[in-house]
Parts: sequence; structure tokens; C-alpha cells
Amino acid sequence: MSGPQGAPREHHPAWWYGDVPVPLHARLLAGLYAGAGALRRRLYRVGLLRQQHPGIPVVVVGNITAGGAGKTPLTIALVERLRAAGWNPGVASRGYGRDNAKRALWVEAATTPREGGDEPTLIVRRTGVPLRADIRRAAAARALAQAGCDIVVCDDGLQHYALRRDVEIEVIDARRRYGNGQLLPAGPLREHPERGRRCDFRVVNLGGPGTPTLNGETGFGEWPMRLRAERAVPLSGGRPRSLSDFAGQRVHAVAGIGDPERFFAMLRGLDIAVVPHAFPDHHRYSREDFEFGSRLPVLMTEKDAVKCAEFGSDLFYAVPIDAELPEAFWVALLSRLTQTRTAYQHPTP
Repeated sequence: MSGPQGAPREHHPAWWYGDVPVPLHARLLAGLYAGAGALRRRLYRVGLLRQQHPGIPVVVVGNITAGGAGKTPLTIALVERLRAAGWNPGVASRGYGRDNAKRALWVEAATTPREGGDEPTLIVRRTGVPLRADIRRAAAARALAQAGCDIVVCDDGLQHYALRRDVEIEVIDARRRYGNGQLLPAGPLREHPERGRRCDFRVVNLGGPGTPTLNGETGFGEWPMRLRAERAVPLSGGRPRSLSDFAGQRVHAVAGIGDPERFFAMLRGLDIAVVPHAFPDHHRYSREDFEFGSRLPVLMTEKDAVKCAEFGSDLFYAVPIDAELPEAFWVALLSRLTQTRTAYQHPTP
């Protein structure tokens, strides 16, 4: 799954983020995509398609680009910070890649990634939060409210307009931003950039140590997020190791996320000699995927690790990622949510 000499293979069209002409067929399909999206949004605006709300505050974490931008680390950080502030959060998720996507279910620590999806399984195992996987996120939000949660965090739901929300958080990858600025499939955008600017908070994922960025800074009204990785957790059990133990060593690095290079760059920033192995987002692993031809430590993202426990040996490690944001971001967000909760508890006559 890697390119020549270990170079990671891109899993998106070259024209999305490169100086490559967009093919005519992609431009034509993008026009159809834009028309369909505009019609759907209009139907919600005029009420022909109805939005639903669970009666408790709803926070949506998402992005307007296809692929990963750092939503899952932010969702985990949000759950932990809400709990520390006295909230009882629940997470609503589609559970992308589940075997039976049409069946709603509660994702628990013992749920397999095939049953619950890789990202929901990771979120639950990291936080223990109540998580409802349902392609109908509005139904998932209602179930969480009925289960006693007092706030819903919707993981990856900016385009799921059936669920009415109180706060929207857009996550942007600093290295890629909006690519060529065109809609799918001519570019990486699900919606036009103006959609992101209408979100209440815009978080820019600057990555971790040594991660390259296109502009290095966030823009006006954007909050910076850094990803911190400090330990490696053996898949076969045992005590975690400090990532500094791997400094100066060659390792196989495995990432099946939206932007694998972000993970590889993070490890390189810690002076780890990376042999990169990039896989498609949400890849389902087999033993054959790990026949690398050399016996080196294997460092992988947590999202990949939850799917690889059965292949784990004493050389396989998961690398937990923690999201760090300015304290001012949390103050602003929690203040907004407190006002929202008060409005639901004491509605205006």
C-alpha cells in the first residue's frame, strides 16, 4: 500500500491538492453535485424537509472537505472538557464503515470496529462516553437525551441537516486547507468555503511537532489546535513506552486516515526514522498488510490499532493523540453552551 521506496501513496485525485488540471468529467460532475446540494439545503430552509432537535444542546464537529482533518481528536477533547465542566455528554455518530450500517446500536468498549465503526469504537474506548451509532443522527441524538445525557456531540455531521444544532465547529487541516477550492469530485469540498465561515467556531489543525503547514498560521476567527503524542501503547498488552524511546530508530509507521502524512510528519518531528505505510481511510486490515519484509517496531494511529488487535505482536504499538487548544477557546465554547442550556431550561414565553 506504499509507493516506491516507502513514499506514501495518495488516496485522492492528484488535482485536489496539486497543480494538476481538473478533468472535464470531474468539472461536469461537480456542477451536478453543486445543484443537488443547493436544492437539498433549500428544501430544509423552506421546511419541506424537516429538522429535528432532541431538546438539549447539540454541538456538531465536522468539516467541509472530504477526508480527515482531525475531528476525532477534537471530539475526544470536547467530551473530556465537557465532563470536567459538569456536563454529561453523549456522542452521536453515523459509524462509517459498519457491517450493518442501517441498524442503530449503542457502541460499547466490547463492540468490534466492524460492528460499531472504527472512530466510534476509538472514542468509546478512550472516553467511555455513551455513543449511539445511527445513520439518522437526529434519532441518535434523541436516544442520547432519553438515556440521560444533557448535551449531544455530533461527530462529523455538518452536512446532516436533519439534526438541528446549536453550535457548529468546523475543523480545517492547516496543511491542505480547501485544496483547489472546488466541489467534489473536481476538488475536495463538500460545500463552498462560505459554509465554513458560517460556523460558530473554526478550528485549524496545525498537527504535531514538525508537521508541515501551508501557511503556518491560522486566519482571522480561527482557533489553532495542536496534536500531542507522547506514548506508544503495545497492542499485545503491557506498559506503554515513551515515544522518545524510538528517537533515532527506524520504525514502520501505519496510517489509514484521511491524511496519513500528518501522522508520519508527527513521528518525524520526534526524530523517529519513519518507513511510511499509507492506507485508505477506514481501511480494513489483514495480516498480509503487515508483511513489510523487515522486523521493526510498528507504530500506528489509534484508529488503525482498534482494527489490528488480532494481528498484534510485541512489535505493534498504538500512538494515542491528544488535542490541545487555547484556554480561551474552551472559555468561549463553554460560555456559549451554558447560555444555550439556560435557554432550553427557561424558554421565553
